[in-house]
Amino acid sequence: MLLTAAPHIPVLINSLIAAAAPIRGHWIDGTFGAGGYSKYLLNAGADRVIGIDRDPNVFAMAETWAADFGDRLKLVQDTFSNLDKMTEHADGVVLDIGVSSMQIDQADRGFSFQKDGPLDMRMGDSGMTAAELVNTASEEKIADILYNYGEERASRRISKKIVSRREEAPFERTLDLVSVIERCLPRSKPGQSHPATRSFQALRIAVNGEYDQLVEGLAAAERVLHPGGILAVVTFHSVEDRIVKRFFQARSGTQAGNRYAPLVEEVPAQFTMQNRKAIKASPEELEANPRSRSAKLRMGWRTDAAAMPVDAKTLGVPQLPYRRLS
Repeated sequence: MLLTAAPHIPVLINSLIAAAAPIRGHWIDGTFGAGGYSKYLLNAGADRVIGIDRDPNVFAMAETWAADFGDRLKLVQDTFSNLDKMTEHADGVVLDIGVSSMQIDQADRGFSFQKDGPLDMRMGDSGMTAAELVNTASEEKIADILYNYGEERASRRISKKIVSRREEAPFERTLDLVSVIERCLPRSKPGQSHPATRSFQALRIAVNGEYDQLVEGLAAAERVLHPGGILAVVTFHSVEDRIVKRFFQARSGTQAGNRYAPLVEEVPAQFTMQNRKAIKASPEELEANPRSRSAKLRMGWRTDAAAMPVDAKTLGVPQLPYRRLS
């Protein structure tokens, strides 16, 4: 199946289908979005796909085509951390991690620092908004979020300015927050990222609990997959890729050892790896879909070993310092 011109091109979908061939059985698309992965999997031979998304808007957008697949496609509004509650067993799980370009393009969702909109950033329709977070959290907590989730070195300077400004008026709009961040950082040079990039990423991750969701989603996939089932995860930035990489290393018995560490009892591997390195977009895909430039695909094949608990710290998940603060 070749890439074709379309409003939404699933990133690395051809690489995924080629590596997982033949596509068959029941799959879970844990990040349904515009439905690209689900459509490709169904057209490639999957008997059934469960499409999960926390955003109810995506299902309304899918009404024009979802009925074409009949009962082969089931849509569920939920988070992918609960994917093992949707079915007893699956032959494949695919996760496309991070905010979708479709959500970024919608100014009223509040994800973009380049478009004016309400300071929301929620991927679903419930929970605390980014506005509520920056208007109520302590200066220390905001700084911790910006530093640990966005790797923003000016986190303390920005959080201090945020708290100072909110005393005059609460934050309500995206560009209102952007203007405060811009005053804390040097003007970006050509080719550099926007000054608000890291801060917006950090707030989005905090609002949606993205790192916790990723860890819980990986564990849920391990529990639900048949022996021989496939877990495919697409990431777009280094922290997410590191978490997925370490998960597969730990689950396939390939984690780097330490000769000074005490010997521990070996446990059966939950996954086997056919490719130790991440799969990246080909030159042809990069030309057709620039969004794929930073994407990495990692895949594992489930063994018959029992599922194990997951420790977020060992996977390199950024941890906020514990503070008795709001």
